[in-house]
Formats: sequence, C-alpha cells, structure tokens
Amino acid sequence: MSGGGQRVDVESRTEIAEALGGARRALLAARDPRGHWRGELSSSALSTATAVIARAVAAAEGEGDELRALANAGRRWLASNAGADGGFGDTVESPSNLSTTALAWAALGPLPSLDVDDGVRAARTAAEAWLERALDGAPVTAARLASALEAIYGKDRTFAVPILTACAIADAFEGDGDPWRHVRRLPFELAALPQGLFRFVGLPVVSYALPALVAIGQVVESRRPNRNPLTKSARLATRARTLSILDRIQPSNGGFLEATPLTSFVTMSLVAAGEANHVVVERALGFLRASVRDDGSWPIDTDLATWGTTLAINALGGELDGADADVVRRWLLDQQHRERHPYTGAAPGGWAWTDLPGGVPDADDTPGALLALRRLEANGSTEETRRAAEAALGWLCDLQNRDGGIPTFCRGWAELPFDRSCADLSAHALRAFEAWEGEVGGAVATRLRTARERAVRFLVRTQSSDGSWVPLWFGNQHEAEKLNPVYGTSRVLLAAHVGPGGELDGPWRAALASGHAWLCSAQSEDGGFGGAPGVPPSIEETGLALEALVHAHEAGLGDDENLGRIERAALWLASATRGGTTFPRTPIGLYFAQLWYHEALYPVAFTVSALRGAERVLGAAAP
Repeated sequence: MSGGGQRVDVESRTEIAEALGGARRALLAARDPRGHWRGELSSSALSTATAVIARAVAAAEGEGDELRALANAGRRWLASNAGADGGFGDTVESPSNLSTTALAWAALGPLPSLDVDDGVRAARTAAEAWLERALDGAPVTAARLASALEAIYGKDRTFAVPILTACAIADAFEGDGDPWRHVRRLPFELAALPQGLFRFVGLPVVSYALPALVAIGQVVESRRPNRNPLTKSARLATRARTLSILDRIQPSNGGFLEATPLTSFVTMSLVAAGEANHVVVERALGFLRASVRDDGSWPIDTDLATWGTTLAINALGGELDGADADVVRRWLLDQQHRERHPYTGAAPGGWAWTDLPGGVPDADDTPGALLALRRLEANGSTEETRRAAEAALGWLCDLQNRDGGIPTFCRGWAELPFDRSCADLSAHALRAFEAWEGEVGGAVATRLRTARERAVRFLVRTQSSDGSWVPLWFGNQHEAEKLNPVYGTSRVLLAAHVGPGGELDGPWRAALASGHAWLCSAQSEDGGFGGAPGVPPSIEETGLALEALVHAHEAGLGDDENLGRIERAALWLASATRGGTTFPRTPIGLYFAQLWYHEALYPVAFTVSALRGAERVLGAAAP
C-alpha cells in the first residue's frame, strides 16, 4: 500500500478492482423486473406505532376485523423490537428517543378492541419506565410530555403536536384528567387561504405538513373549542372547505407523501373528530393496508424508487447495456411531473423521490434525475431529453431562494428548518446546472449561469468555520448534535470542478480547499469515515467521503497525501464489504425531526461510486 507518495501497488489495486466488480454486480442485480431500482427502506417503530393507533381507532368505529388484525400484528412487532433499555428508536439499530418511544408507548396501551398479551403488556411497562427516566423520574403526563417535546422541537409544531395528539387519541394518559388542554391548537383555517400566501402567514408547521395542519387542527378544535369568537367563527366557516382541500390534495392511493406517519396522523385525527366515514379516511386506510409488511411493520415511507434509480445510474457512470439504458431512460423520463402539483403547488418540471402517487417534486431528486439522464446520453441528448432537462432546470431556477440557496419543496419558506435553503441540495443543483449548460438553449443557459453564481455565493457564505458543510436530509446518530458534516461536505466537494468564473473563483476555491482539509481530518486511522471526526465509520459515509476525495483530487485540491487517503478509504470499503459481496446498512437517512432510516441501496450505490473513482485515479498513479 502507498503512503504519501504517488505509487499504488498491484495488490491494492487488485483488491479494489475485485471489490468494485462485486459491488457493481450487486447493484445491477438489485434492479426490479421493470429495469429500474426500487430499494428497501428499514421498518420503522414510529411508522408502525402511528399506523397501529390509526387502525385501532378506525376499527373502534366499526370498520371491521381486518383493521383490528393488522393493528394487533403491529403491536406484536413493536413488542418484539423494543430496545434493550425499553425505549424505541426509529430503526432497530437506532438509540431510543422520546418521540418514537412516546408513540410506541401509546400504541401498546389501552387501545379499544385490541389484544393485550404478556408481550405487549411488558413492552408497554418498559416503554413507560423509559419515558419516566427521560422525564427526570416523573410520571408520564400530558403536561410533562408536552414540555419535553417543545424543548426538543421549539416553535416548530410539525411533530410535537401530532405526537401529543396521537397519545391523547389513544387514551394513553390514563387518570390524567383532560390531556387535550395541553395539546396546542393548529390554525387549520389558514389552509383555506390561496396556496401562494402560505409562506407569508407564518404557519407553525413545515410546508409538507399541510394535511396534518388540517386534520389535527380540527380534532383539537373539536375536543377543546376556541373561546375567541372571531377565531371560532373562522374555524366553523372553513371546516368543510379545509376538509375538501384535504380531499383534493390526497394522492389516489391515499398516502400523503407516501409517508405512513403523516397519513396515520391524518387518519386518526379525522376519525377522532367525528369524520370516520370521510373519503379521506377511507383512502388513507387503504394506503395503510397496502403498505404494511408481512411481519406487521411499516416503513417510514413506501420507497425511494426514483432516488435509488438515479443513485444507481450515476454510480454506474451510465454504464448500462443499450437496451437496459433505453428502458431506464424511458422510465425516468416518465417520472417527470408535467402538471402543477396539487399538494405543494410545485410547477411542472421536477422529479419526486418515488414513482408512486404520493411523491412530490423536490430539489434533490430533480438534480439527481438530470445528472442520470446526462449520464445515459453522454454522447449527445435526444430532443425529448433536452426538453425535459430544460423544464427541470427552469424549475430549479424558479425554486432558488433569495439567499441563493436551494430549498427542498417550496421557495420562500425560511422559518422552519426543513423548508430552508441547504448546502447539500444547493451543491446538487450546482452540479446539474454545470452538466447541462452546454446542452440547452441560450435563454436557459443564461439563467443557469446566474443561478450557478448565486448558489456558489450561498455555499461560500454558509460554510462552517471549521470548513465543513452540514446537510439537511442526512444525519448521524453517534454525532453529538446528530449532524452529518461528512455527508454535507462530501456533497459540496463533488461540485469542485464547477467554476463560477470572475471574482467568485478565488473565494470558491478557498472554500473548497478548506472543505477538503476538513474532510481529510475526519478520516479515521483505519481509512474509514463516519459522519464526523471520531464517529464510527460506515460503508455509506466512507463511500460518500471517498467519492468526494477523488473529485477534489481531480480538481487539483489537496497535497501529495491525497492518493494515500484515497487508497486507505478504498481498501477500508473493500474489506468492510468483503470484496463487494455484503453491504450492512447504517441509519444515516434523516426523515425529519431526527428520525432515522436506512436504505438497502445506499451502501451498494455509494460503494460503486467511490471505488469506480478510486480505481480511476489510483490506476493513473500506478507504476
């Protein structure tokens, strides 16, 4: 193995090549029968708990034995998958947290008409003991849980209010008087405003939580009516209208955002508000029935098929056989949204994370699709693909915030964390701008140059003082603040070859050099990377960091130690994957509110991307 020099021995190159071959075969084998990738998300205690409560309260309204049976199966799964400390994390590999444990505790409690066996009873007792420890030894009451949740989430009520609502609906607070007085009201009447005004009225929930705002707002109002005559009048006047909005924006399969928690919160709230027979409830229950797994659990989201497919294509470098490339190109083009989205009001042109009806166009999947299509047509784009790319590039430019950064779903929402501009999405868009600038028409190309300069300014301005960048949708459970600067920094460094031009070149180059130095400092002695310095390494994070080190090296960043770092990381990956044959998963995916998931495709795709780049630069340096 090489040290700080520029020579790489044959044994190391052979080991890396064999691991790359194995990983590439594993990634190709993961395609579904239609030729694209669907992946597999981890089962989620949080999703399962919310689905159990939703189905149980619907069953109590006479909805049938099937609902009851599925709710009982979910309770048994929860009882079998509690942490050793009695609490629940969002994956079985995750440490226990307050949000998921509170929901599991409620789901294991005295829900109407569900079975209570020794396993369920013991798991509920252990979860309550965990909660009491988290609440400084005090009994679990609505007041104490509300205070603890607000300490975590602050003014963002996107998740704190739904958790407390679910516990109240499930009658979890036995002997606690009236728990509803501790559940904050949500101004559901604001959903009746024109969609374009939402960002100006200061909603207490993030943009994608509108269905929860309506449903939870209505159940809280029904249980604890507002005494202000003006507010009460506005809510009475808009109740039917906001329900009709909920009906209009619900996907055909019933699953809001394909997300079990959001769909379950809406379902249980409408049932508890006296709307058990509403069409929204009927469709939502159908979604929960269709998305349950054989073991009784639910994932956090149905799947990430579009995201996984673009990751795979980009990892493989577009190296698919002609027929396979045509099939996946056609499938990917078909997933582009061509009508204004009823949920977020997103204009046509973007891609969502899935091909299923609940997907919403966003600013991570759209650049991913643009880069994948460019890979698939590296020798020149067809007119159809060029038109699709121009629409998508215009969509991203329109989404760009005034600060130059790229948000996830909606322009202009800046108050709450998951609506703000962020480094990882901005860098992803930057790469897509650069990839297509020479292929699109003059007017679009001019817009891209302006958008690119603004995005670079945003990234330079928002870099952390230590040189890292922090991402939005990924984290690390072992990092003190649950952040993942390795992910964020590596995604920005992938744009190291993008030259903004003019006066920006110097500051941008300096920022990239600082980011590269920080990333190098995060490498462990054995060559691997975790989410931050000193954090245990994973396949996912080592793959991400290695790919970034390769791009930085090819962009002329770093020093004579570059190849040694790249080689050590590549050999770590080869060893950790047993030569590209096994890919244990790590929960680095961040749903929101620090709730985790892992995805089967991540370690495979990230390994292929990383080792393909490492083989390229190490081979060039071989004797």
